[in-house]
Amino acid sequence: MKYIIKRLLYGIVTLFIVATATFALMRMVPGGPFLSEKAPSPAVTKALEAKYGLDKPIIEQYFSYMGGAFRGDLGPSLKQRGRYVSDIIADKFPVSARLGGLSALIALVIGVPLGCAAAYRREKFIDRFVSVFCAAGVAVPSFVICTLMMYFFGVKWHILPTSGLNEPINYIMPLIALSMLPTAYVARLSRSSMLEVTEQDFMRTARAKGVPAVKRVFKHALRNAIIPVVTYIAPLLAYLVTGSMVVEKMLIIPGLGSEFVSSILNRDYPMIMGTTLFLAVLLIGMSIVVDLLYKLIDPRIKLN
Repeated sequence: MKYIIKRLLYGIVTLFIVATATFALMRMVPGGPFLSEKAPSPAVTKALEAKYGLDKPIIEQYFSYMGGAFRGDLGPSLKQRGRYVSDIIADKFPVSARLGGLSALIALVIGVPLGCAAAYRREKFIDRFVSVFCAAGVAVPSFVICTLMMYFFGVKWHILPTSGLNEPINYIMPLIALSMLPTAYVARLSRSSMLEVTEQDFMRTARAKGVPAVKRVFKHALRNAIIPVVTYIAPLLAYLVTGSMVVEKMLIIPGLGSEFVSSILNRDYPMIMGTTLFLAVLLIGMSIVVDLLYKLIDPRIKLN
């Protein structure tokens, strides 16, 4: 409990730094939330700035926002009139969380067995196949995979829909695009960790005792080799459940990622701050969960 409290205090300091840096960088970007192709008159612009408090000094705006954020008030959206940022996040986050959670699950279910199989059959066909798959999966960005799938499976062959999440079939394309990189990375991490673990003394003892190969790999070796995978999958899950920005925008998925992209393009300051802080909270929370999982996986690890 003492360790968790200490990490939470560090998390609060981290949130303060993230909020300050985001606020400063956001205001340094040229333009404003009320500038567009059909810009309002100067009088209307001044009235809007006064309504949302943007006519006050920057330092006063900063302390006003931080005070509201500390109370859980992320402010109103400047572009979605009549809606608050917290309501938008609550509305959009479940879509991204469902999509991101499934993508992370696919990465674990496919990546860990692939890595274990490659390590067990080192220098064999399966090892070479996994190496090629990992290199391709890490090198090719998700938006490239998404673009190719949209062209071939959506436009050319008319097999998969290219927008929305109305039916189960709509999930196929975004899940493949989102899970390709983490699956490849998890497989590579699993392989390298398994190779290291299999050379340790306790694995030699298990082989000498005649323990079956499957039991050696999945009971003895995997538990010791899974820690690097847990380290990677926790922050990845935080990113995925808040929405893959480009993929959601390309496939017109009503998730949090597309809202974040739109807020940047529209200079919606409260929405940018809200989504950034929300992602930071998830990352800090997942990092604490990872440290606790370390202790459950390997009792030798001490939390100091």
